Amino acid sequence: MSTVAEIENALQKLPVKDAWKVAHWLQHFLDEKWDMQIDADIAAGKLDKLADQAIEDYHAGRGKPLDEIIDQS
Repeated sequence: MSTVAEIENALQKLPVKDAWKVAHWLQHFLDEKWDMQIDADIAAGKLDKLADQAIEDYHAGRGKPLDEIIDQS
């Protein structure tokens, strides 16, 4: 198994085209890892409190439309 330093060194030696391929692959890999972690957290009930609070806020009228929150400039 390679160390992070070895991987970084190998990446620095890649042609730009190949480095972009690695970047694309890594982003997909990290997206998959994120999805698996979120799924595990949901299954373990780790997000229940946040979801309950969001629902409570919504029913209490404490929500805002996204276009008021997202900067559209």
